[in-house]
Amino acid sequence: MTSTAESAPAAGTAEARPVSMVTADGERLEFPCAPGQSVLEAAAAAGAALPASCRQGTCGSCHASVTGGAFDHGPCSPMALPPERREQGEVLLCRTYPQGPLSVALPYESSRILYGGIPRREAVITALETVARETVRLELQLEPDEEAGSGCQFEPGQFMELEVPGTDAKRAYSLANTGNWEGRLEFFIRLRPGGLFSTYLQERARPGERLTAHGPQGAFGLRETGLRPRWFVAGGTGLAPLLSMVRHMAEWQEPQPARLLFGVNEEADVFGLAELDAVAAELPGFRYEVCVWRPGPSWQGQAGTPADRVAELLAATAEKPDIYVCGPPPMVDAVAQAALTAGVPEERVIRERFLPT
Repeated sequence: MTSTAESAPAAGTAEARPVSMVTADGERLEFPCAPGQSVLEAAAAAGAALPASCRQGTCGSCHASVTGGAFDHGPCSPMALPPERREQGEVLLCRTYPQGPLSVALPYESSRILYGGIPRREAVITALETVARETVRLELQLEPDEEAGSGCQFEPGQFMELEVPGTDAKRAYSLANTGNWEGRLEFFIRLRPGGLFSTYLQERARPGERLTAHGPQGAFGLRETGLRPRWFVAGGTGLAPLLSMVRHMAEWQEPQPARLLFGVNEEADVFGLAELDAVAAELPGFRYEVCVWRPGPSWQGQAGTPADRVAELLAATAEKPDIYVCGPPPMVDAVAQAALTAGVPEERVIRERFLPT
């Protein structure tokens, strides 16, 4: 299938470089990219919002692979695009500037592209509670929308951008619940000292207050691979999108064996156990465990890092699973390396890095 996005003529169109993209499910997207315009900007101008978050080269959400053509790549965080992956042809589309015809392979299906722009919804805070040290649970209720109605349908693993009231700034947070017709959104958010949205949550946010949500967005999500086991590995609030995934599996009673490893620094950082217990009660074949890196004397659970535990479990596992990992970049990279060392193919390690923006 070929989809050609169109946009109004602009200055310098004669010099525009043609960009051709192919999604993981084979759809083709073609559009012009003007000189000085990034591929991400050109796609948006053509009416196709590709998965992205910071748009500044710091988060890695817009990664893809160039399969042909010359381009310039602007500066970016090595945490968002590690040098070894850049050498393999990966790019951040917000930092990719074609110098001629460019071909790009997108790592997600066409359903993750938002044609016509990113939805904007008004919402009301219905719950805000501290669930662990420096972590809060935020619940929003979307107001009815003429096009979307009162619900919010999204894929597990996606995120919303939340506006900081009184500013134009937005911050991206993964959804922890599943799509629903009630319009309920749930987030687990780490409070960062001096963070713009963190400061808002600590000092001003109260149930009943309104804010604006943009989305759902993002390409991170479950892949259909038959009955192969699924392992989920979370670090800190990286639990949120993985919780959404296992909740989705429970709702649909998906048959794959599933295991979740949740890593935190200390016991005071643990949260989400009631939610995971609820999934375990509903989903046969699901189990989870918490790994505490620096446990106190009273800790009775697993000690160490999720990467250590992944390596240990894979050494004793004959059938290699698909592994979904989300959290701070060092943890994500360590888990991925442990999986690759144990013989899990790289394409079956699906990862999402959490980076402050």
